[in-house]
Amino acid sequence: MKTRLIGAILAIVLALTGTVVLTGYVRTADARAADGAAFVPVYVVKTEIPQGTAAEKISSFINEKQIPAIAAVPGRVTTLSAIAGMVAEISLEPGEQLITSRWVDSADLTVAGTVPLPEGMQSLTLALPVERVVGGTVKAGDTVGVVIAATKKPADGTADIPVSKQVFHKVLVTAVQMGATTAAAQNSDTAAEPVSVVMVTVARTTPDIESLVWGQEFGSVWLTIEPTTADETGSSLVDGNIVFR
Repeated sequence: MKTRLIGAILAIVLALTGTVVLTGYVRTADARAADGAAFVPVYVVKTEIPQGTAAEKISSFINEKQIPAIAAVPGRVTTLSAIAGMVAEISLEPGEQLITSRWVDSADLTVAGTVPLPEGMQSLTLALPVERVVGGTVKAGDTVGVVIAATKKPADGTADIPVSKQVFHKVLVTAVQMGATTAAAQNSDTAAEPVSVVMVTVARTTPDIESLVWGQEFGSVWLTIEPTTADETGSSLVDGNIVFR
């Protein structure tokens, strides 16, 4: 009798324990299901984003969508401001969610050596002394200003005068080859230091390419690092009268 009573009590205790455990499991499962069913915002690529594209220029490449939280990729971009100033490390395909790890500083992208050529533009490589390329600090993915110095004949037909002007702004650099060195000529009467040359490839339209080639052939070309925030106002044709006014 006593044994049967103890067994009944144990059975009741086990049943109650099982009920509590089962109830807790069901509630946890419901919570997990509710979390998965909750909708969260994500940015989804609608057309391919080329490698090297600046985050500020992707609005036409993406859509913002609401999807179940369970389908959201870990590390997704929740606000576009989080990737401001960065560029796409690789090409992003339609249907992908934007994730933070695929956006890097433009300087980090230069490890790959190049950034894609924008559609409709041409590539042109300029071989420039290191001092004309901001000391060789220009990298693929930078935007640069282009200054051309040359001689120009005044409208009155008098002798040519030396002039300079920043002719292009925010030109995309697609590749940089550093370290090429041209030694001084062996038959030179005067000793000269080797000249370090930097090969800078830029993307530009056909008319601009023609102007750059002219500047390289008949004058000299200088590059500035000109980020998207740089002020372009105040540019003018400069000669000695302007410099020494």
